[in-house]
Amino acid sequence: MHFKIWITITLIALVGFGGCESKKRGGFLESFESQNTLPEAIAKLKKVLQAKGMNQITIIDHQSDAKKINIQLKPNSVVAFENQAADSQLIICNPSMGLDLPLRMLFDTNYEGHTTITYTNPEYWSLKHNIKDKQCLRIITALALEMRELAQEVSKK
Repeated sequence: MHFKIWITITLIALVGFGGCESKKRGGFLESFESQNTLPEAIAKLKKVLQAKGMNQITIIDHQSDAKKINIQLKPNSVVAFENQAADSQLIICNPSMGLDLPLRMLFDTNYEGHTTITYTNPEYWSLKHNIKDKQCLRIITALALEMRELAQEVSKK
């Protein structure tokens, strides 16, 4: 009996405690290692968004905000941007979509200086917002592809 308990505890520990620095952030988050520094990656995203006719709305610099209250953070910024046509259509699908729009990407630098780009996979929204309409699901699928392509492009030198 004690052996079964020991095995169970060991399995839970191995599976459940993967550590804080896990590259796999969760089933609904997509992450890409960037070859650029955080400022370079954000600058590149701005150029790519402009070329695609998408609007950058704001940049939230968590590190700068934390400094104002004497807290040290590694470089960490969120860039919010929109695809107006898709965003508006998704809000028509379900007004609660406004909680997840505009689109956002997190740019984070670890202690070794490596920058990671992370975003919520839009396909998660179909679950979170109970989206079942086929046209709405097509928009979500297209945005998932668009976000992946943006992250991949921005992560390259």
